[in-house]
Amino acid sequence: MSQVEIDETDRQLLRLLQQDASLAVSELADRVGLSQSPCWRRINRLEKEGVILRRIAVLDGAKLGFDTTVFAQVRLSSHGRRSIQEFEEAIRAFPEVIDCFAVLGQADFILRIVTKNIHGYEEFVRQSLFNMPHVQEVHSMVGLTPTKDRAPLPI
Repeated sequence: MSQVEIDETDRQLLRLLQQDASLAVSELADRVGLSQSPCWRRINRLEKEGVILRRIAVLDGAKLGFDTTVFAQVRLSSHGRRSIQEFEEAIRAFPEVIDCFAVLGQADFILRIVTKNIHGYEEFVRQSLFNMPHVQEVHSMVGLTPTKDRAPLPI
């Protein structure tokens, strides 16, 4: 992947969109000192170049009953290209898995899993995670109160 060149106006737009992606183009244009058409063209270019991946609503999980966040370190039984690819493909199917990172160290992957309660997590581990191909070990850390969550990129 090649890095995309952006100027200070692009940075300002990206900072604003990270804070509130629902801002109208007219509002964004006013805030960065552009007219609407050039502002829209910049946003469109950033989307086409893959800098802006998608625009989403950030939800309050606790208000929706999702009170449990668990960070699970997963170690695979084999480390061949096929076993890693099979795990990566299979893990994408589980909506409980919010994030999945391949990592270096004692674990092969770190997952951020959100469920309604600890029993929901236990059920996910027993019925889904342990039934996945090549999963050898799972070490879980239950998240408590988030100190910093969903922070924007430091552009």
